[in-house]
Amino acid sequence: MEVWQRQRTKPVTGAGQRVNSGLEVWTMNRRALTVATAILTLCVSAAVMAQFGQRGRYRSMYGPDGRVERNGVPDWKVDENFSKDVFTFVRIRYRSMGRWGWQTDYPDADLNFSYRLQQLTSLHTDPDGVILELTDPRLFDYPFIYMIEPGYIYLEDDERAALRSYLLNGGFLMVDDFWGDEEWEGFYRELKQVFPEREPVELPLDHPIFHCVYDLKERPQIPAIGYARQMANGEVYSAQGYGTEEVHYKGLFDDNGRMMAMICHNTDLGDGWEREGEDPWYFREFSEKKAYPLGINIIFYAMTH
Repeated sequence: MEVWQRQRTKPVTGAGQRVNSGLEVWTMNRRALTVATAILTLCVSAAVMAQFGQRGRYRSMYGPDGRVERNGVPDWKVDENFSKDVFTFVRIRYRSMGRWGWQTDYPDADLNFSYRLQQLTSLHTDPDGVILELTDPRLFDYPFIYMIEPGYIYLEDDERAALRSYLLNGGFLMVDDFWGDEEWEGFYRELKQVFPEREPVELPLDHPIFHCVYDLKERPQIPAIGYARQMANGEVYSAQGYGTEEVHYKGLFDDNGRMMAMICHNTDLGDGWEREGEDPWYFREFSEKKAYPLGINIIFYAMTH
């Protein structure tokens, strides 16, 4: 197993404070952000392509120490002096009426993306991530949450109330990996139970979220690894069937114009993170060029707005 040795700048510390269940809103120190953005590595080099050995979704989940089994994903220790001042990737657990649900791409997507944040940016990052339900009081300790495969999601009233409160008080939700009209309608119905007065808005390519760190030239569509194809003429096919040809990135905004959620429909950033070590072409075409750059942009945008 090869573990990369890359020179990293010293992480910025003291970067933020928790989301508060009252009126306190998570903020990021502007000076720390300026330093963080300036020293961010702006290219995920192909030279650091993952070599994680026997990787994939069908494997043991937890090690003898009770932590998620990393299965070759590099590990690191968080400075004890800043154990409460790190970025943590938080995955939301929810009930689903369909085949797939909250656990899709877990744990490799969470571990790989957390590692890339730690490796390539100045953010202190928790190596393990956290799984929470929306009603967990710890939800307000974290400024960012991730929800995957929500096409058949079902929330109870207390979960809807918690999500609404979290987002209106400064939290940020990233929604990812659901495809086609049926899954959109399923998610949209639940979203309207949480915010009946708000509509998600399509984000144009010139929105800052596509340029705040990596200057993306497109709104990328990232397919699951099993759907990614390169045709004989060199064209890359990334849709996943009828109704998935067009990628959508939508924002949900509060009364002050702050984006509370980014909804990624007909695309799968999570697979770009999870499956990076399984196929060199998929890594170069989708993980390196699209999934990681956009994921990092979303994190930095969420933490600075």
